[in-house]
Amino acid sequence: MIYLHVIFLISDVIITPVLIFQQGVNMRKILVVVDMQNDFVDGVLGSKEASEIVDPMCKYLLSFDGEVVFTEDTHFDNYSSTQEGRFLPVPHCIKGTKGHELHPKLQKIAELKQSKIFEKTSFGSLELSAYLKSLWDAGELESIFFTGVCTDICVISNALLVKAQIPECPIKLIKDLCAGVSKQKNQSALDVMQSCQIELV
Repeated sequence: MIYLHVIFLISDVIITPVLIFQQGVNMRKILVVVDMQNDFVDGVLGSKEASEIVDPMCKYLLSFDGEVVFTEDTHFDNYSSTQEGRFLPVPHCIKGTKGHELHPKLQKIAELKQSKIFEKTSFGSLELSAYLKSLWDAGELESIFFTGVCTDICVISNALLVKAQIPECPIKLIKDLCAGVSKQKNQSALDVMQSCQIELV
């Protein structure tokens, strides 16, 4: 029994540093690109501000040293009968239409980086937050960055959802790569996120 006990102690001494080393190697940054789809860039709910962030966002994504994931606002033919449809009676991002697709420049980056894409039927993605929490729980997540549209709807919804799930993980918003419904609402959303300890960078 003493011999076995010594063996286990030695194993612990040898294995533990290896596990810690592997955990450090696997630590990663993740950049979440929220809803950069045709309908939100130059489609039915597009804006000048959203169009203007496409090129600088592409440049940032290509240089980002970490994993890039995307969300896609996803609706169906029954959109008008949903609560969102009643509040915002503009059908958009209908699954199977061009408007639902990522902007072509961002689609190319998603393919290049073999990015995960999280379709969501609401403002926030429970699937995305669960994925990020699983990485955090496994000791593989260093920090999370957010970009995209609309700052005051889906960006803030996802950022706060993730903050609630992983309160100790550093979460940052790249404010110059976001666009809101209006400049005023964009700034209001930035202020709220900063109050909730999401760092603006």
